[in-house]
Order: sequence, then C-alpha cells, then structure tokens
Amino acid sequence: MNRNRNSELLVKICTCAMMAAVVFVGNYLRVKIPVSLGGTSAFTLANILCALSGILLGPYWGGLAAGLGSAIYDMLDPEYIIEAPITFLTKGMYGLVAGLVLYYIFKHSKEKYGPQVAATACAAVAYMVVYTVKNFFFNGMVLQGFTSPVQCWALAVSKLPATVTNGVIAIIFAPILGVAIMRALRSAHLDKMLAK
Repeated sequence: MNRNRNSELLVKICTCAMMAAVVFVGNYLRVKIPVSLGGTSAFTLANILCALSGILLGPYWGGLAAGLGSAIYDMLDPEYIIEAPITFLTKGMYGLVAGLVLYYIFKHSKEKYGPQVAATACAAVAYMVVYTVKNFFFNGMVLQGFTSPVQCWALAVSKLPATVTNGVIAIIFAPILGVAIMRALRSAHLDKMLAK
C-alpha cells in the first residue's frame, strides 16, 4: 500500500514538472507590445497552458505547475525578473482556480467541454482582477514611481486589452486541449497522470 502511494506521488511530481516545463516554453510564445506609460504588455499563449495545468492536474498540482513554469520564465527574462515571485502567485492562482472549479463544482462532469469552459472562465476572470491590481500597485507605484492614482489606473488600463485577449483565447482553447488530452490519456491507460 505504501509502495502504491509513493508510486502515485512520483507520477504526480513528474507530471507537475512536465506541465511546468510546458508552461515555461509556452511563455516564449508571446508578442510584446510597449504600453504608453512605460513597460510592456504581451499577447501570449501561456494562459492556455496555466488553465490546462489546473484542468489536467487539479487545483494544487496544476497551480504549482502553472506558477513554477511562469516564474521560471520571468527569472530568465531581465525585464520580468523582479516580478517572478508575484508571477508565481498570480499564474499559480490561474491553475488553482481552474482546478478548484472543475474538480469541486463539476466533479462528475469534469471531462466535458462545458465545465472546462466554466472553470477556465473563472480562472481567467480571477487572473484579470489580480493582474490589474498588481499593475496598479506594483507596476504603477513601485516600479514606475507614480504618485497619482490616475497614472496608476492609466497604466493598469493600458494593459487590459492584451490581458482580456489572453483570457478569451485561454477560455476557447484550454478546454479543447483539456478534453482531447483527458480522452487520450484514458484510452492509453495513463489516467494516473490526471487528478481524481
């Protein structure tokens, strides 16, 4: 019994590491655009993979994979290195929320497209809110040194178009990939990699 538990834990750790690597690589699939008040915003496919981590691995392992993969990317990019701890929390939250909604609210229909869309939408909205607050306080007040709330809001709002676009793309594509990968893993008898 202990051997089975250790074997299951090892599979979860390896799967989490693999998804963290996929999220890390997915962060390179981005188009950076300058924003008017300093800094950059980006259109990226990484949000798809953060939501997919939560869908496949559940809230805790999925959140860990999404946070680690994104934070490691930030640590290797001089422009984002200072934000790596915040990215670990915000992107980890993306996977966490997707997993929590899917596995605790839709636990009996988690392999269907509709529940995965709802889970990804909840994660995307939560991320947009947290990311906007982070842009207001951290990017606006700390990094840019803005003293006026108007300036901070202008910076946060300037990053919203890319953030909303990334969220919508994740809501569309993460469930498509999630359903396909879940079915493929089950048919290959590799469903131990999935959350229960």
